[in-house]
Amino acid sequence: MNREEKQEVVLALQEKMQEFGNFYIADTSSLSVEKVNNIRRKCFESGIEMKVAKNSLIKIAIEGLEGDSSEIFPALKGQSALLFSKVGNGPAKLIKALRKGKGNDKPQLKAAYIDSAIFVGDHYLDSLVSLKSKEELVGEIIGLLQSPAKNVISALQSGGSKIAGIVKTLQEREG
Repeated sequence: MNREEKQEVVLALQEKMQEFGNFYIADTSSLSVEKVNNIRRKCFESGIEMKVAKNSLIKIAIEGLEGDSSEIFPALKGQSALLFSKVGNGPAKLIKALRKGKGNDKPQLKAAYIDSAIFVGDHYLDSLVSLKSKEELVGEIIGLLQSPAKNVISALQSGGSKIAGIVKTLQEREG
């Protein structure tokens, strides 16, 4: 691979990193071609893009990100697959699903970059699975904001009929 080709790969990776905002680095070494192809198929079905690149090129692409992302660099050893996703916890859920079953410990999570937050190590997988997406959080906030309004409206509606009943009773007494 000549210098120009490497430059193209780095630029393509940086584009993906900026476009998606979230990426995971996974270890797929020692997996058969069949298993890697299965992972690619599952990624496609889940809206996740998978790319494999040399660690040195991944490092250069990460250096181009805003902020200090050097915490990821020690994880760039061995074979690395990048999983790009719009949803922060999507790749974590996929990795967890792929590892179900006896003796399945691959793919391993090396590192994750989610909206500028960095997680290094496979021990973060369960935490990353439970992360809520931006859409889920917005939905919860809207639900919480609507709940008190619904309670007030409900109280006013039920209280309104009581008030109307009292007024009617008073009018009958007077009349």
